[in-house]
Amino acid sequence: MTANADVIAAVQGKIPSASVRSSADHPALNVAAAEAIAALRFLREELGYDYLTDITAIDGSAAQSPRFTVVWHLYSSTQHAYVRLAANCTDDTAPAMPSATGLWPAANWHEREAFDMFGIRFTGHPDLRRILMWEGYPYHPLRKEFPLAGLPAPLPDEAIAEETRTGLISAPMAGGPFVASPGNPMSEAEPRAKDEAWNEAREKPRS
Repeated sequence: MTANADVIAAVQGKIPSASVRSSADHPALNVAAAEAIAALRFLREELGYDYLTDITAIDGSAAQSPRFTVVWHLYSSTQHAYVRLAANCTDDTAPAMPSATGLWPAANWHEREAFDMFGIRFTGHPDLRRILMWEGYPYHPLRKEFPLAGLPAPLPDEAIAEETRTGLISAPMAGGPFVASPGNPMSEAEPRAKDEAWNEAREKPRS
């Protein structure tokens, strides 16, 4: 076991190439993709970070390389402390990362979500398939190029598509983002939904 303040030094002692990652709250480190599983195993087995709370990803946009970063959030049930580990995918067009399902069975669902939303493949995953969108859906909704209002796509059920003679359409952003009237404090102006439905028939509104 190790105190939360010492976790960075401990990981760097085990994996010298690990570097400190900027963080406003908990200790965070960057490691190479090839060393991610070793770092996660060390954090779990040697430092007591036994609970995987989340696996997510960051898309830095097509203009950035490396484009995709996988982030693991860990918690120690004995120290009541958090740590964050991040690793860049080495291929921008076919991003991949080793699977952590051998360390935490619950990584199965987290990795499926990152695959579904970002298109990151987790090598060694026992059943990597979409978990929110249907198989065959052509997009990854959390990539930077995917608009807030969504994109038109065929309906997954052919019978429904034939009956309705339509597909999925882009949705007006009636649920947000919300903006208040310029010049009025939030306490005096009711925020309204900003119209982001430019994928429909009319042109994208100009700001």
